[in-house]
Amino acid sequence: MTIVIVTVILIMFFYTLGFSITLWNEKNKIGSITVFILAVAIMVIPFSTFLKF
Repeated sequence: MTIVIVTVILIMFFYTLGFSITLWNEKNKIGSITVFILAVAIMVIPFSTFLKF
């Protein structure tokens, strides 16, 4: 079950990161930085709260 959770988290992270890169290329720097922070939060929060390694 842990592998499924990690896979879903990684998919969400890379999708959000891709959107951040798209915003950066469209010259929307503030939006890109905000979405990048959201992508980092998607990676950090589940590993610090639910998944204990």
